[in-house]
Amino acid sequence: MERSSQAFRDLSDEEIEALVQSLNSLHEGELGVDMLVACGIKAITPLQRFLLQGKPSGIFVPRQRAVRALAELGAKDVLLDYLTSEDHIVDPVAAHGEEAVKNTAARALGAWRTEDVFEALRHVLQRKHLVGAIETLGEFRRPEAVPELIEALEDDFCRSFAEDALRKAGELPHSALIDAARTPAPSGSHERPQSQRRRRCALRLLECLQLCNEDWCQVAALLHDSDPEVAARTGAIALAVADRGNKELAVKRMIKVLPASDWLLQGEIEGWLEKHLDVALPSINEEIERREAAAASIQTKDHVLRLLLAVKRKGQDE
Repeated sequence: MERSSQAFRDLSDEEIEALVQSLNSLHEGELGVDMLVACGIKAITPLQRFLLQGKPSGIFVPRQRAVRALAELGAKDVLLDYLTSEDHIVDPVAAHGEEAVKNTAARALGAWRTEDVFEALRHVLQRKHLVGAIETLGEFRRPEAVPELIEALEDDFCRSFAEDALRKAGELPHSALIDAARTPAPSGSHERPQSQRRRRCALRLLECLQLCNEDWCQVAALLHDSDPEVAARTGAIALAVADRGNKELAVKRMIKVLPASDWLLQGEIEGWLEKHLDVALPSINEEIERREAAAASIQTKDHVLRLLLAVKRKGQDE
């Protein structure tokens, strides 16, 4: 084995260049990665050329292989140069391919928990939301990264990855998530859909943290937000940590937003009401009575009435 490794380290520049080009091969590309790593540091410069000077393309696997080889060779600076390089690619297919390679580079840089890697990942996310950068930055578990991760909550494709990264940060993003939930952009009356989704995510993440009554006081105004999900999730926080009066207010607000909620949110509200039935039952009974006063033809189509009756029956059964 040692003799074989020495043989690769003794390859000429032309032979190493041929191995680099083999990364383009469907059948030999993976073997080429192993052979280039066996060549040692002599392979770094040709791999660097292949990565940095290669034309962006929808066929991105060869350059991903180059990234993996460079990572195994310890070429952190080369990967940093590539990740932070500016690219303005018009063709959407080529742009997608280049993003895949950049994601691979960002993930590979996770092997180095150094300050330059951390700052590079933050800089990248300030320009563009990259899943690989989000994942790797989350592994650092540092508060300085929280603003970029919260900003990524507005991106439909990256949102779940940003949520995972923020969960890994534990209690670190506590106050930042409260601020994010309370800050519609550009304003409350003209909020962008992306901002709305960010605020919903921030509240969902807050539900998983150790909250107190003071936290509730900071988000209490959101109970009357025009967005049903923001209002309902704020209600869930109230049910967890607020005093009884505010819990009762939260239940009333949850019931009020039920008709405007999608089926998924309705299911969550049902779960919250069931969990806090001792507080919720008076308001549930009041709403059931109001809806049962309607004509029978209306009651048969009233899905909110059916949901509230199911919550009440479950409580009685238990």
